[in-house]
Amino acid sequence: MNNQRWLSQNFFVFFLTWGVFLPYWTGWLVQAKGLSVAEASLIMGFGLLVRGASTLFAFPLISRYWSSQKVILILTVSSLATTLLYLPISSFHTLFVVTILFSAVFPALLPAVESTASTLVQQGDVNYGKSRSYGSLGFVISVFIVSVVTGYYGEQAILWSMMVGLCFILFISFLPTPAVLLVKPTVRERKESPTMRSLWQIKSFPIILLVVVLLQGSHASYYNYGYIYLQNLHVNNYYIGLIFNIAVIFEILYFTKADHLFKKWKPSSLLLLAAAGSTLRWILVFLFPNVWVFMFSQSLHALSFGIAHYAFILYITKNLTKQQIPSAQGVYSAFALSLSTAVLTLVGGFLYEISPGLAFLGMIVCTVPAMLLIVGTRKRYDY
Repeated sequence: MNNQRWLSQNFFVFFLTWGVFLPYWTGWLVQAKGLSVAEASLIMGFGLLVRGASTLFAFPLISRYWSSQKVILILTVSSLATTLLYLPISSFHTLFVVTILFSAVFPALLPAVESTASTLVQQGDVNYGKSRSYGSLGFVISVFIVSVVTGYYGEQAILWSMMVGLCFILFISFLPTPAVLLVKPTVRERKESPTMRSLWQIKSFPIILLVVVLLQGSHASYYNYGYIYLQNLHVNNYYIGLIFNIAVIFEILYFTKADHLFKKWKPSSLLLLAAAGSTLRWILVFLFPNVWVFMFSQSLHALSFGIAHYAFILYITKNLTKQQIPSAQGVYSAFALSLSTAVLTLVGGFLYEISPGLAFLGMIVCTVPAMLLIVGTRKRYDY
């Protein structure tokens, strides 16, 4: 199979499920399972901690023993099996346990797919931005479908949508796969494989990691409370999905053109642009608590998320070896997409109880320091 097509298809089907999980899971726990916002925030916060540990330690470990294709298959089957446990339960304690299990396996699919992307890009025949745009398209389609089915069948349809999406990933796992992703690491390669410690010996890596941790973590309130926030603004469920999709449409446009528009940009310049856009985004949502400004702020998602993510992928693809990439993706997913979001989810939940707008404004405690850090280090470490 053509490598570009394979990567595009896998990004697409994975983000069908990510479009269920990211914007809707907290709302599903509240609306379908009867939890309070505080209880759901606590569960999702601890789930993010487990997700961080899983992507930091478990994912790089299994990547040393199994091929990339096998890793994706194992994680998909485990995730699908765990969703079945949600069906008969409704108490806080049982939902807590099952969400912890689900958080240990499902989110690890993200660095697994991203690692295959970095590996294929290093082969020299894959355009990352083009394939990643298909992932964003899958997210858009998923959010739209979920908004429609929840309008007809209620929030219970969110869990069923996740199951269907995981079945798609399982199906595509058995299709022809690029040969490089079928190669199982040998005993010698495992022994000679660089450890995670080698990442920290690259002087610029800790700096760029800290920046993306701050920038990606600043989305915590948006991911976990955006759905509830729009409901509080009396937005119909049918339109909530459309509003979420505004952000991803701009993300698609960015990823489609990123390899061309930002070919000569350094990661530090991209990250500075992302930090500025993110700061503006959260200030606007706080200052103008209405649906029209929220919709406008969605256009800034291409800056706050898209550019920050692309900058990190660009950095590791150019500066790390193939053997270091799974560890780098694990660290990125653990700290930037999980642990920082976990901490800020708890902070955002506390602020949301005071005033919904404060949950968004509070996120600039990450974006402003990120800008200062970039300005202070970009020339010294040349990244």
